[in-house]
Amino acid sequence: MSEVRLTVGERSYTVGCAAGQEQRIEYLGGLVDAKLKAMGGNLTSNEAKNLLFAALMLADEADEARTKGGTAAPSPAPAGSSLDSDAVAGKLERLATAFENAASALEGRSQAS
Repeated sequence: MSEVRLTVGERSYTVGCAAGQEQRIEYLGGLVDAKLKAMGGNLTSNEAKNLLFAALMLADEADEARTKGGTAAPSPAPAGSSLDSDAVAGKLERLATAFENAASALEGRSQAS
């Protein structure tokens, strides 16, 4: 098991992953961070909600990509890699679920305070 340090929404997180998956986790974390930055003025003071909205937007994009059956022009894959859009969509959905769970946990903690 490896650990990766991510910065998402100006906060740092350490997450565990399988050995060899570090770059992939960093890439996915970068997608979430980019989505938060794209939200710009729509961010709230509630960090959990911001992460939830970013996760929902990513899940929506993954679902659209899957339901369109690859009719949209795919993003170029990094050099030397093959892109399995179904696998990426599945991983994004799992990531969205993880963020939803984290958002729920954070909201529960902030309401208890």
